[in-house]
Amino acid sequence: MTNAPDPSARWWDASRHADRRPVLLARNRIQAALRAWLAARDFVEVDPAGLQVSPGNEAHLHAFATTAIGNDGQGRTMYLHTSPEFAMKKLLAAGERRIHAFSHVWRNRERGALHSPEFTMLEWYRAGEDYGVLMEDCAAFLRIAAQEAGVGLLRHGGRTCDPFAGPERLSVAEAFGRHAGIDLLATIRADGTTDAGLLRAEMERAGVRAGADDTWSDMLSRVLSERVEPRLGLGRMTFLDRYPAAEAALARPVPGDARLAERFELYACGVELANGFGELTNPAEQRRRFALEMDEKHRVYGERYPLDEDFLAALAHMPPASGIAMGFDRLVMLATATPRIDDVLWAPAG
Repeated sequence: MTNAPDPSARWWDASRHADRRPVLLARNRIQAALRAWLAARDFVEVDPAGLQVSPGNEAHLHAFATTAIGNDGQGRTMYLHTSPEFAMKKLLAAGERRIHAFSHVWRNRERGALHSPEFTMLEWYRAGEDYGVLMEDCAAFLRIAAQEAGVGLLRHGGRTCDPFAGPERLSVAEAFGRHAGIDLLATIRADGTTDAGLLRAEMERAGVRAGADDTWSDMLSRVLSERVEPRLGLGRMTFLDRYPAAEAALARPVPGDARLAERFELYACGVELANGFGELTNPAEQRRRFALEMDEKHRVYGERYPLDEDFLAALAHMPPASGIAMGFDRLVMLATATPRIDDVLWAPAG
């Protein structure tokens, strides 16, 4: 959309800002249009606090911690949230039905062309509605982003995606078979537990390297990143649906198949844009899954995050719902053909 800015100039240099400004104004237009679309469908915009007792409990997400000093001078550890999810689900328990938030979120150990340690997440929830409706929302948002940017195609890294074309929807198992030649379901038992030895054998047969100490989850991630993700969202958007239950700690199971969960991710131009769920509302099962996630986090990284007990209590009162988080900055990147996330942020993290 614009010439590439001088990489040697600071983002606040007047000449570099002049190059970035058309993209930033497009960002504002896209955000305003998405807000209007959501408001027209009776979504209430909410603004969850970023400082929380728990940042989230996924093994491979890393938070920023701080010490909150009380009036008594005593300190306690708190965290900047990695998602507004826990707070927004509490609002569903409180009686809200359709809510959304443009939230600043923080994730440590993440910096690169597609990652900023602080970024904007568009998260929204529909109480009493199937998670498939979220895919329709996503398709509408990609079209809106393209229209507000004045383009017909989304672009990234030499790849294109037509947001006005009918989307592709395929399961993770189908994607593994099509793009990697791996029978993923053969490595998942009927109760949802997994067999690392079988997946390793499938990978060896398909010519995908696995590390000696890789877990089933590690190997799944390797195949996804090396063989599957680069082939998704090319020409048209892709919804990668029905994740293995072992990879969906916050999603409810697919009815009648404990191996799979109501989780999908949205891809365009090989870039992951959103992660959606049919939400799990069983507090005992959620606690069990969080414990497993934190055990894995401790095994790999030597640390744990506390559980948000209020969140687990609220789950018992939360209605059936679907929810999703979209990387808003990435959406702007693709709509404006901007290669680096920092160049779609008004004031990037230092």
